[in-house]
Amino acid sequence: MDQSTKYQVSLRGASAKEITRDALLEKVSRERELRNYTRRATAAAIIIQKVWRAHKQTQTVCRQIQQDWEKMMDGHDLPLNRTWISTSFLRPFLLFVTFLSVRSQKIQPSELRCMQRCFRVLLESINSSDPEKNFCSLATSTQENRKIWRYQSRKLVSLCLFVLGEYDVSTSSAHHSLVTSLAMRLSVVLTDLKAWRCINDDNHLDGKMEVEDLIHFMGSEEGRLYMNVNQYIYKLHAPFSAQLNVPRQTDERLVITASAITLALRPLHIAKLTDSGSLDMLYSVEQFCVFILTIPWLAHRLPPVLLPALCHKTVLSLCFKMLLIYKEKILNKISEKDQLYTVSCLSMMPKVGWLLANIICLATGSNNNSEVPGKLIRGIDLTSYVHVIINLSENLLVWFEKARSIKKDSDGVEVYTELFEEFSTTLLCGTQTLSSVKMSYIDFFSPVYQQCHLMELLSLENDSSSDEPHNLLPTNSECQGKRGLIDVAYYYSCMLRIFLLLNPVAGPMSVLNMLSFTPGFLITLWQTVESSIFSGRSRLTKDSSHTGDTLSEKKNGNVSKHKRVVKDEGRKWASVLHKITGKSQANIESADIQPRSKQVDDDSYGIWNIESLKHGAEGMSKDAFCLLHLFCSTYSHLLVVLDDIEFYEKQVPFKLEQQQGIASMLNTFVYNTLSHSFSLQTRPLVDAAIRCLHLLYERDCRHQFCPPALWLAPAMKTRPTIAVAARTHEALSANLRLEDASTLPNMSSAVIYIPHIFPFEERVQMFREFINMDKTSRRMAGEVVSSGSRAVEVVIRRSHVIEDGFQQLNSLGSRLKSNIHVSFVGESGLQEAGLDYGGLSKEFLTDIAKAAFSPEYGLFCQTSTSDRLIIPNTTARHIDNGIQMIEFLGRIVGKALYEGILLDYSFSLVFVQKLLGRYSFLDELSTLDSELYKNIMYVKHYNGDVRELCLDFTVTEESLGKRQVIDLKPGGKDICVTNENKLQYIHAMADYKLNRQILPLSNAFLRGLMDLISPSWLKLFNASEFNQLLSGGKHDIDVVDLRNNTRYTGGYTEGNRTIKIFWEVLAGFEAKDRCMLLKFVTSCSRAPLLGFKYLQPAFTIHKVVCDMPIWATVAGQDVERLPSASTCYNTLKLPTYKRSNTLRAKLLYAINSNAGFELS
Repeated sequence: MDQSTKYQVSLRGASAKEITRDALLEKVSRERELRNYTRRATAAAIIIQKVWRAHKQTQTVCRQIQQDWEKMMDGHDLPLNRTWISTSFLRPFLLFVTFLSVRSQKIQPSELRCMQRCFRVLLESINSSDPEKNFCSLATSTQENRKIWRYQSRKLVSLCLFVLGEYDVSTSSAHHSLVTSLAMRLSVVLTDLKAWRCINDDNHLDGKMEVEDLIHFMGSEEGRLYMNVNQYIYKLHAPFSAQLNVPRQTDERLVITASAITLALRPLHIAKLTDSGSLDMLYSVEQFCVFILTIPWLAHRLPPVLLPALCHKTVLSLCFKMLLIYKEKILNKISEKDQLYTVSCLSMMPKVGWLLANIICLATGSNNNSEVPGKLIRGIDLTSYVHVIINLSENLLVWFEKARSIKKDSDGVEVYTELFEEFSTTLLCGTQTLSSVKMSYIDFFSPVYQQCHLMELLSLENDSSSDEPHNLLPTNSECQGKRGLIDVAYYYSCMLRIFLLLNPVAGPMSVLNMLSFTPGFLITLWQTVESSIFSGRSRLTKDSSHTGDTLSEKKNGNVSKHKRVVKDEGRKWASVLHKITGKSQANIESADIQPRSKQVDDDSYGIWNIESLKHGAEGMSKDAFCLLHLFCSTYSHLLVVLDDIEFYEKQVPFKLEQQQGIASMLNTFVYNTLSHSFSLQTRPLVDAAIRCLHLLYERDCRHQFCPPALWLAPAMKTRPTIAVAARTHEALSANLRLEDASTLPNMSSAVIYIPHIFPFEERVQMFREFINMDKTSRRMAGEVVSSGSRAVEVVIRRSHVIEDGFQQLNSLGSRLKSNIHVSFVGESGLQEAGLDYGGLSKEFLTDIAKAAFSPEYGLFCQTSTSDRLIIPNTTARHIDNGIQMIEFLGRIVGKALYEGILLDYSFSLVFVQKLLGRYSFLDELSTLDSELYKNIMYVKHYNGDVRELCLDFTVTEESLGKRQVIDLKPGGKDICVTNENKLQYIHAMADYKLNRQILPLSNAFLRGLMDLISPSWLKLFNASEFNQLLSGGKHDIDVVDLRNNTRYTGGYTEGNRTIKIFWEVLAGFEAKDRCMLLKFVTSCSRAPLLGFKYLQPAFTIHKVVCDMPIWATVAGQDVERLPSASTCYNTLKLPTYKRSNTLRAKLLYAINSNAGFELS
């Protein structure tokens, strides 16, 4: 053997492979773990086998004991005394039943028979008056017998409750029902000392102690009372009558249910409030709240005869105290039960939601046929009730927000609306169907919107000074005297949010109806809002006696004092307002005597320097948050139905000075809120405040009650520049179009939500900036290459302007943004000479608008009011291509707005509201049909029986000579208008006239308008401002501005004699004559909103040379030729007049002749 090979032989064998040290250690470790696992598995197998053998052996023994017990019971001579019952009867029975049924959680038929015999014997024994035969007499016997009785009675009660939990009404047999009924009767008898026939005066105290001890056990965790009662009630159908389909089982099931409720209430009846302030038997009350009060449809599952026991004030008071003192503990336990909920079943209502609904239902007895719906149970602690509802409502709202954050679609976008639509339709996910009775979860909250319910809660305001401390809610408000009303505000603020989430269609309409029309509530609420927001300052409106008594004040018969108080209220508000804004008292008093129409100095209304409003919603206390949310929601609802007579003349519910205060406060609050970031939790308040502010602003636009500077005041010094605001507006509008619900408003979004904080002129500049940005983007996209390229060529016959324009332009859509080159064809059929450099297209737009908007054409008509505004004619729907023509005219108006061309027409404000995407309310009917509005107001304020007017819910519409009766609501022709439903009739009539009737036409017009103008651009303006945007500014012109922006051609210069005379004459004209001149030259009687600098083409005066003989000039004669105009180029052709009187006369004659170019 080679020497080098000899030392390479492995000592572990020739086939062994060399491994590293670490690998060897790892291998050894794995082998050691495997051996340990094998030993443990072997030991576990031995234990399992041992346990299984013991179980089988015990089961065999128990079966044998059961058989022996049954044989014993089959005997005839049974010594039915208490000793035999305890030792020979109960001891073996409890042994085999506990092992065979309770531990296995299943009851076999053989065990049911044994239970039946046992329960019968025990009931017969307890009913015996002989102490030797009465099983319960052991409880008052020797100490040893008491221990035995205590143990056996606990086992019996546990067994009976187990039987109850396993019982199912729908599937269990009649025998099972009988056994369950016996079990419940036995449990009730064992826990009721009065049912023991063996009790006398000597042993009464001992028996009472044993019964209370048994009830303590039953309500403990070991007793499992509430878990088994929960299982039983959960299996009941709702309503209870649907369960009783077999008459003979009616009594048994009613006994079972009544016994279950009796047992559930037993621990609560013996609970006492100890000296230390803690509840005895806390666990029982806690379990009652967690397992019983969270059962869905609890009141509907139980027979009505049992509800008074649950609704008793002692039961509810204990639950209220427990829910307030141990709120976190109970809510945590309830939420643990909800942990099994998954995203796939988010439509299940959480347990806290059912706890809330059941408490409201029980506290008001709403399912107990109470005489007054919504009235609380007599003797209930209102403060505790309100605080409990607030705590549970807030917890439910938090759950909703968590559910919203969890449920997302495949793209990760939150599905907020769909989630709550599921709640409104599938709230019974995981529960039993409600038989043939259709009920909704939201029906549990019906007591909330009963006026008697509110009035009872408002009595808390009078009790707010009581000795009982109400520190169960955060009380950071300084107005402790209004603590009761603040609690009510918490209560209803939560209710509004819950109604809005659970009923997206109707929302909190029913609650708001009740709150809005409760006399004095809104006034008192506003006073409390002032106290909360203006804490540390003098109250702004101390009284509101002009509208009637508040909830706590009495009428004052002194009329003069009443007027003086009203006047002082307004001055006090103005005083505080101007103190905040830095205006002197002298200026205040001088402002009082100034006429309303006088323009108020902008500097007199600065930013409100109020600490509680500086940071908007995030800086408000919780008290102020709930108060303001409730006030804004309620007042918004009232403003919708409040007519102008009530608002301006009767001044209800507030005087105009107070309305100014409300508007100013909301304006400042919303602006400051948008100026700072705010959380999703404050969104309900912000939405309500914005809605209320919009309603006040729109009413002020229609009929001014606030000085213009008030709306501008918050942003006077801090609003962004026009360019920044315009670009921000476009970015935010894009987000809104993408329906990005997670985008919260911010300071930059003020231009979207409250554009009125910008002066009208600045908003017009923003509008023009939007158009410039759009033109730039089109240019960058290649849609516009150079001037004149990609222009739309059209040939228009002057005798058929509308028809030719419709045929050639209607199909272009957004391509109308491009330039239009127009060629006119005259009456002779020949094309007119000349090139279109913008003037002819302007003439075309003005001509087509003049013809189409004329009432004679049939597409539009004039309103019956004095201003004669135009609105689509409802008969246009029956004209051939009527809807398409309306849509085409929308594109024409859009083109005019896009190019900055003024059209001398003003639309009805009702029609404009539709274009702006806003709903029209009752009082806007006065701008459309003053006669109909007057008649409707007559019906509204009719003092007699409205039936005398013989009205129904229909409206008669005449179209093309035919009359058609239209129902305002389904079956309207069969519904008579009464005093009870006249408000519904009034608003249904107004809704039809203002919204439904013109909706198809306004939608068509808007479709055409949207091809060129984005709806978000138009929402910068109100209805009146839209008309100004379309047709120009005031009914007068600024002569100086016009002179500074006028061009001269044909040889004229600014120093020419004729030109100087022209400006002198124009300055001496009346306003209407100056407007007529402007219309004569430009086809529009109003000046551009931003001045004549923006008039396109520019205003031009062209020289017309007129030769005159020398003798005529020497004789003092002047030019006889009349001025003429070329409206397509905004040019006035002015002859060379020498005298001012001649120029004046000729000019007036020309502008009043309704002619222009033809005068040439």
